[in-house]
Amino acid sequence: MLPGTRMLERPGAGGPAGPGRTGGPFFGRPGDSGAVPLPEISPGRIGVWLIVGAVVVLFAAFTSTYVSRRVEPDWQTGPLPAILWVNTIVLLASSAALEWARRGSARGADVVARTALGLTTLLGAAFLAGQVTAWRQLVGAGVYLASNPHAGFFYLLTGTHAVHLAGGVGALAYAWWKVRILAANADAMVGALAIYWHFVDVLWLYVFAILFWF
Repeated sequence: MLPGTRMLERPGAGGPAGPGRTGGPFFGRPGDSGAVPLPEISPGRIGVWLIVGAVVVLFAAFTSTYVSRRVEPDWQTGPLPAILWVNTIVLLASSAALEWARRGSARGADVVARTALGLTTLLGAAFLAGQVTAWRQLVGAGVYLASNPHAGFFYLLTGTHAVHLAGGVGALAYAWWKVRILAANADAMVGALAIYWHFVDVLWLYVFAILFWF
């Protein structure tokens, strides 16, 4: 039986109540015949999925407004800062590093987990620094929030994404501190963080694509 699983007993399996009867309405003991393991869902994962759902709704609203606005005659796509390509590679690398951390944490390899968590945190911070650089480059080129509709959406979408990613960086730093300083098991936390981080990674690819290609 895998750690963190419960046992579900099939009707008719032998148990503490005697042959042919179940030991309870739903769950049997680990040693009962016919018991079926059920994975537990951590509160952290439920919370992450709720956050993901809320962010999806938010960006769906942004997209609807964006699509409606871009068909207007005054629409003109602005310049593409080259550093955004670098940022994309950095963020993809951070997802790979976090997956490394998740697998290390799952098998109890604490050294691997804290190393990969630290790397993911640094890559996430590097992405944020790159976004600030991209905004500064646009400002230097005279492209401001109110310059044109596309510029306004660029700052809105990339800024909102950066805020959500910054929250993820903070959570990653806490997970690293928990594993490195407290020497605590962070398997559940890293698993929940991986869901969120991979989501904001995909979200960035979506934002990048609609701003400059669709």
